[in-house]
Amino acid sequence: MKNDEVMNTIIDIFYTHKGRYGYRRITLELANRGYEVNHKKVKRLMSIMGLYGVTPKSKYKSYKGDMNGTVKNQLLTKVIDEENHKTYYERNFETTKCNEKWSTDVSEFHIAAGKLYLSPIIDLHNCEIISYSISRSPNFKQTKDMLDKAFEKNQNLDGLIFQSDQGWQYQMEPYHRFLKDKGIIQSMSRKGNCLDNSPIENFFGKMKNEMFYGHEYEFKTLDELEIAMKGYIEYYNTKRITVKLKGLTPVQYRNQSSLTA
Repeated sequence: MKNDEVMNTIIDIFYTHKGRYGYRRITLELANRGYEVNHKKVKRLMSIMGLYGVTPKSKYKSYKGDMNGTVKNQLLTKVIDEENHKTYYERNFETTKCNEKWSTDVSEFHIAAGKLYLSPIIDLHNCEIISYSISRSPNFKQTKDMLDKAFEKNQNLDGLIFQSDQGWQYQMEPYHRFLKDKGIIQSMSRKGNCLDNSPIENFFGKMKNEMFYGHEYEFKTLDELEIAMKGYIEYYNTKRITVKLKGLTPVQYRNQSSLTA
């Protein structure tokens, strides 16, 4: 296998994914295409060609509410350290299949023409965005639309744990009722603990770093931005491989999991 062939394939992968892949994911995609190349070699070849994946910028802005939640965080496990006489809590995001644990939040996208608000649901098992709604203002209809789409695609949700922060929309009685009617267990992160809801926070960070930061002025209208946001979510679910999912996309991982269930 010649370096020229590998380098040309690396270039193809890099530009197909618009510079979003670093050497680790390019190594995985090379393996998917039948090339057995060490990640160190991929990193070296990319450096020679001047190819560098998108690096994280400053933290994205997430739209937050100010209300004090009373719903328990169901994703915390109490740990008693008898030796050091301490008690602490560990976050448990582990799953064995899809539709065991979901996470949601709202994030703001601000351009010169105005603002859009994205409200998605991520499945913690395969990191897939299973439902989302985009709105020009944060409102409960957006949350309801997101839930309706999720419930339409997923019928048996009894016992599912649904994590959110303490935003106002997640504390409304209709929201509680919608979840309860489906047998869903509501869970809220602790006040001031953004890591309690890190699965969806991490998605927002990836999305903004890969399609928004540095490109804000390319979107002349909110319609253009909305099209780009929808396109990215489709790309994320069906094209973007990850190390965590063993070189598969979220949809591929879900399909593989259903075959082995």
